Amino acid sequence: MLSNAQSNIIKATVPVLETGGEALTTHFYRTMLAEYPEVRPLFNQAHQASGAQPRALANGVLMYARNIDRLEALGPLAAQIVSKHVALQVLPGHYPIVGTCLLRAIREVLGAEIATDAVIDAWGAAYQQLADLLIGAERDAYDQLAQAPGGWRGARAFRVVRKVPESAEITSFYLEPVDGRPVVRFRPGQYIGLKLIVDGEEIRRNYSLSAPPDGQSYRISVKREPHGRASGFLHDRVSEGATLELFPPAGEFTLGTSDRPIALISGGVGITPTLAMAEAALEAGRPVRFIHYARHADVHAFGDLLDTWSARHAHFKAYVVYERHDATAARQPDATGRPDAAQLKRWLPAAPDFDAYFLGPKPFMVCIRRMLRDLGLPDERIRYEFFGPAQALDADSGQQ
Repeated sequence: MLSNAQSNIIKATVPVLETGGEALTTHFYRTMLAEYPEVRPLFNQAHQASGAQPRALANGVLMYARNIDRLEALGPLAAQIVSKHVALQVLPGHYPIVGTCLLRAIREVLGAEIATDAVIDAWGAAYQQLADLLIGAERDAYDQLAQAPGGWRGARAFRVVRKVPESAEITSFYLEPVDGRPVVRFRPGQYIGLKLIVDGEEIRRNYSLSAPPDGQSYRISVKREPHGRASGFLHDRVSEGATLELFPPAGEFTLGTSDRPIALISGGVGITPTLAMAEAALEAGRPVRFIHYARHADVHAFGDLLDTWSARHAHFKAYVVYERHDATAARQPDATGRPDAAQLKRWLPAAPDFDAYFLGPKPFMVCIRRMLRDLGLPDERIRYEFFGPAQALDADSGQQ
């Protein structure tokens, strides 16, 4: 139990975390991944190399320290962490490893003069408080998934029944359970965890579910990332008939219940979860504005599907922007260049009476959120998701 004195110590470390938090979390990951190989599959090494994971953890630790005596102020952060953990199957036994390495990093990076025994004890109690909360929430999530119709616990074998190229970079994998039993119906916008063995090493990744739930199968649509171990393996070495191990669906970036119009705004492979969201909204009769940005026609996936929806549904409008394009190409965009506020305003439903969902590369997301706010859309109508570690979209405020 965290005492008042320990809570005050945690808050007193906030200035140190503001200036040295990333150095601390970088040291933490380096130590943990070197000395505890059993947790390596849970972490994407590309995010370690880029610094995205240490930055995300540093931001999360800082937010936790700032709000140590009012955890409700963390908002959706805890639920997002739980969803990521559930999709990758983080288990209670992983938490002592993280705690040991975190306290060691605090001591080694901050030094004995700052990281006194009292500080270490306070952070140990604070970490255990957070671990207990997350373990409890994750246990409930695992139980709910296991007990749901078509649900399961842990890894389940699925067969690749179809493998379909969608663009020069994106390929869809249609997955059916080997046991032939139903699968849990996910919420549009969610993702699954995938367990792969690549060159003898286990790695785990999350991939958005890109087709609507049918209770029988799943579809993921994977972009080949430069030097991506998982995406390269899936594209090059996984064929139709292959078996993959899936963890149950998770994720908080889901279509809300409302009859308001929605705007789905995506950049690049960010289109994948918006497809399932669009189909659910269309089925419910909600007006949909679908706005997609791609580098050029060759990497634009699902263009034919958008054409089909446009022809079939009077309340569906799609707009596509290419950063560059060939005027002689068969498929032409609605505009060329990068996101433009005046253009976005013309295509969106009347503000502020709509809900906006967006995702893509971080600079794209920063731009879209700024434009939506400038157009008068309140924050409670703005939803977004990150592929990978959560990051701050407001560099000046640190808001998530």
